Amino acid sequence: MFLQAQDVSVRYQRGDAARPAVDGVSLALEAGQIGVLLGPSGCGKTSLLRAVAGLERMAAGRISMDGQVLADGATGRSVPPEERRIGMVFQDFALFPHLSVAQNIAYGLHGRPRAQRRERVQEMLELVGLAHAAERAPHQLSGGQQQRVALARALAPAPRLLLLDEPFSSLDVELRERLAHDVRQILRQNGTTALVVTHDQLEAFALGDVIGVMNQGRLEQWGDAYSLYHRPASRFVAQFIGQGVLAPARVVVDAQGPRVETPLGAFGAATGMPGPGECEVLLRADDVVHDDASPVKARIERKAFRGSEFLYTLRLDSGELVLAHVPSHHDHQVGEWIGIRPALEHVVLFERLSVA
Repeated sequence: MFLQAQDVSVRYQRGDAARPAVDGVSLALEAGQIGVLLGPSGCGKTSLLRAVAGLERMAAGRISMDGQVLADGATGRSVPPEERRIGMVFQDFALFPHLSVAQNIAYGLHGRPRAQRRERVQEMLELVGLAHAAERAPHQLSGGQQQRVALARALAPAPRLLLLDEPFSSLDVELRERLAHDVRQILRQNGTTALVVTHDQLEAFALGDVIGVMNQGRLEQWGDAYSLYHRPASRFVAQFIGQGVLAPARVVVDAQGPRVETPLGAFGAATGMPGPGECEVLLRADDVVHDDASPVKARIERKAFRGSEFLYTLRLDSGELVLAHVPSHHDHQVGEWIGIRPALEHVVLFERLSVA
């Protein structure tokens, strides 16, 4: 593996107590991969990114890159940030307003011959599609273009690893996912290994080869987007990723074999299937299909228009709530009863939480 973090912990002192911001996190990236740390505010993802950069002292664990130990919590050894050859892109771009686009990109190339600097700047301008804007000032560019300049500046010194901290958070919502795809293409074209921090799932899915979901300092799951969505490793991941509910269910084992009885019917084997008894089943909005011919009926409690579809919140006869994506030409009213049927390809179960 190119980048490895092993049992990394970061603690902040608060009064007489040390609060863990990162708690025993392990992850790995292969050369050229793009990893994303995803989670709510305060979950520790930026603290972990800063530990990789050398900007945050580790309380425990080890971080290594390309066979070199960058930091070891046990010995206190730490390579200074400026010697790690790691580039960073921040959420506020941090461009120099008095320098042109080309001069901003050239900023990290001091010490190189002038011809070499000029050649590298031109290469980066073409990589990010801004060769036509070389002499413009940053304020003359759009937000997306400014982010491309920041990316080009970080890539210009050819870092071994690129870190991006909430790189699109200051941009319009409509621009974020599109720019995330563009940035992924640029990083891929350049062969750059990168680690990105975001709280936005669409950005994470658009950028990441592998995605880590963090919660209260811990890494809940490290895998591709498909696994996070369809095979969540924990209740938190199941509820944080995508849209869905955890509905009451029951595992039954009899002469017919094991099955899962749910509000939408019975199913066979499931991911993480516990022993017989009460449990909960994950029902995504795309696991529930509108079908007027179905004997299972549900009352529309809420509806949210999403353009090509509605997101319906539905209440079953038994009282449970489920979600369903329904094409927007099926414009039913709140209070109506509609037919629904399950379309689960992945039945994911969790033990039912005991109520105190």
